[in-house]
Amino acid sequence: MVDGNILNKIARSCQANPNYYIVEIGPGMGALTTRLSQYGRGVLAIDIDRDLRVMLEEVLAGQDNVRLLFADILKVDLEKELSRAFAWSEPRPYQVCANIPYNITTPIIFYLLENCPYLQSATLMMQKEVAERIMASPGGKNYGLLTLMTSYYASSELLMNVSRNCFYPRPEVDSAVLRLTPRQRRIELKNEVLFKALLRTSFQKRRKTILNICTNFSGQDKSLIHDWLTQWGISPLARPENLTLEDFALLANNLPLQEA
Repeated sequence: MVDGNILNKIARSCQANPNYYIVEIGPGMGALTTRLSQYGRGVLAIDIDRDLRVMLEEVLAGQDNVRLLFADILKVDLEKELSRAFAWSEPRPYQVCANIPYNITTPIIFYLLENCPYLQSATLMMQKEVAERIMASPGGKNYGLLTLMTSYYASSELLMNVSRNCFYPRPEVDSAVLRLTPRQRRIELKNEVLFKALLRTSFQKRRKTILNICTNFSGQDKSLIHDWLTQWGISPLARPENLTLEDFALLANNLPLQEA
C-alpha cells in the first residue's frame, strides 16, 4: 500500500481510542502500524516473516506503544500473546486492524471470530471479491458458506473500496475494507456442529435442490423430507443460495437424522 491517504482512512476507520489496544496482522513495511500507534493505547503487530524484524524495528523506533511478534497468526493464542506483550493480568477488549494476506483471508476471519472472545471489531482490507461474498444477499452467485458463517458470528459493514492503483507493485485485483463486529448469536441452535456440517454439505452441492441435500444428509425418506420442508415454509426445489441463515438453523434444529 503506497497511498498514504488510504492508510490514514483505514487507521481512522477502526475507531480506536486511547483506551483500546489494536492488533495488526501482517505489518509489512510498518506504514499502517505507525498510524495505528497514534490512535490506540498499544499495538501488537504480528508477522510470520522474521526477515522483517530489523527493518520494522528501525521504522517503528520511538513508537513505544508498539510490540512486535513474529509468528503464524493461525497458530498463536492471540489473547494470551496480547496479555504477555502488554503485561495484562487478565484479557481485555481489543480491536484488529489489518491489510491481511489475501491468500489466507478466510482462515484468518474464522480464526478471529471463533477463537477470540474479547475481540470488539476487526477492520480488514481484503480482496474485493471476498468482501462481496461476505456481504452477499441470498439468491446471488456470491452468496455462500462464507456469507453465512460470517453472518452467524458477526455483523459486516463495507467501509471503502480500494483501487489496485493504490499498491506497488500493482496487483491484479481491487480491494475493499470491511468492519466485522462480533455479536450475540442471532439464531438459536440445538447442535452447532450439526448446523455447520449442514452448511458445508449444502454448499458443496449447491447445484442440488434442498430436498435432495436434506434427504442425503438426514438419511430419511424423500417424501417425508418433502412434506417437512413444505410444512416449515421452505420450498423443496430451492437451492442452498436461496436459503437464509434462519432457514438453515430451522433445518438443523428440526431435521431428524436416521440412526446409524
